[in-house]
Amino acid sequence: MDYGILSITIPLLTIALAIITKDVIVSLMGGIFAGFFVIHGYDPTKAFTALWDGVIALFAQGWIVKTLLFMLFVGAVIRLLTISNAVDRFVVYLSQTSKHIDSPKGAMFLAYIIGLLIFIESSITSLVAGAVSKPLCDKNGVSREKLAYICDSTSAPVCSLIPLNGWGALLLGLIMSGVESHVIEGDAVTLLIYSIPYNFYSIFTLLVVFAVILFDINIGPMKRSIAKPYTLYDTHQNIKPSFWMMTLPVVFIVTMVPVVLYITGDGDIFKGSGSTSVYYATIATLFFLYLFLVPLKRVTHKEYFDNVFIGMAEMLPVTTILVFALLIGKVIDNLGTAHYLSTLLQGNISSEIVPMLIFWVASLTSFSTGTSWGTFSIMMPIGLALGATLHLDLPLVIAAVISGGVFGDHASPISDTTIISSMAAECDHIEHVRTQLPYTLIAGGFASVAFLLFGFFGAVAF
Repeated sequence: MDYGILSITIPLLTIALAIITKDVIVSLMGGIFAGFFVIHGYDPTKAFTALWDGVIALFAQGWIVKTLLFMLFVGAVIRLLTISNAVDRFVVYLSQTSKHIDSPKGAMFLAYIIGLLIFIESSITSLVAGAVSKPLCDKNGVSREKLAYICDSTSAPVCSLIPLNGWGALLLGLIMSGVESHVIEGDAVTLLIYSIPYNFYSIFTLLVVFAVILFDINIGPMKRSIAKPYTLYDTHQNIKPSFWMMTLPVVFIVTMVPVVLYITGDGDIFKGSGSTSVYYATIATLFFLYLFLVPLKRVTHKEYFDNVFIGMAEMLPVTTILVFALLIGKVIDNLGTAHYLSTLLQGNISSEIVPMLIFWVASLTSFSTGTSWGTFSIMMPIGLALGATLHLDLPLVIAAVISGGVFGDHASPISDTTIISSMAAECDHIEHVRTQLPYTLIAGGFASVAFLLFGFFGAVAF
């Protein structure tokens, strides 16, 4: 059945609800209900039951269950690294190393490098970078606003470029949904990896920050930011430094993903199962952490299992988002949104500029809602379907959604990562937003041009 303009009204309604409510789960549920309401002849009872029956139907598919469990296990891994003091000991190691870079540039580069190294979760990245670098920045006359900008600019961008975390779990699930529903072809892990070089906003943001530190570039309100008086303090007096306690588990999980891809692909890593590889990689990592932490008495047997379940519980909100994101992807597919949009665009707009438009819409959605993950959940099904219909380069389309989500989240004053970066640097939140915005707009401008250029010169079917 051809639903015409209603097929694009439902995704727009979902975006509008996200902007109004600032609640991605409510927005996704509202969009799903509205979609089923149309599909089932405007019968609210059938729409309500279809929504919840649709949720149950998702669990009949093995790859979805594996992906959801992978997300929960990622939460357990992060929790174990945190409660075992692996993260804190890594911070102390970096703090001691920081004694050798006692200068304004050294202090800022310390925060920058920490942001690159700690990619397990964006909030942790900001908090660790702020905690370690703040005394050194104060001592060397670097303003808290500049520190907050560095913390914020190396949290979400790095997590989206090195997706061995909850970010990767969500993105993999969304891409797998498109593959399993035959909207797109290919392997989800491969598509996500191939999209990394096209994640222009995150890449340009890291380059801009590097240039700002190296050449001491202060533009806009940042020119008027003033450093805080230096106060000597030590927040890690009783924690021993360790480089390997955190890096070994990270190296292990990174190694396990291609190993399982090789096994499931019968010797061909590119034919392996993405959902199976990340699923078993996290399970193997949990076993590794038990053998690594319990015999060394970093945690007890009881503490290990208690915190495995606590970590899984901490990922439940994100897992719930993914469940509804997968379902709205199916609703959008049933409505024929991509087909209608492609028919609408053909002859009226060049398909080559679509990646840039996707980046802009994702940016606006993320800025208005303050959530990159919610933006991914709403925009990825639309972007994938549109990319497949218009024969665009799929990694480029995936990267446009990711870049837009990160850009809007980075610039938004209501974003959790923006707020946490202000807290980590202990600076006024509004001042952080004001001083950071010119830099985000510069990176966003570069990203827009890059998506436009690659849309014209790199828009080939993947």
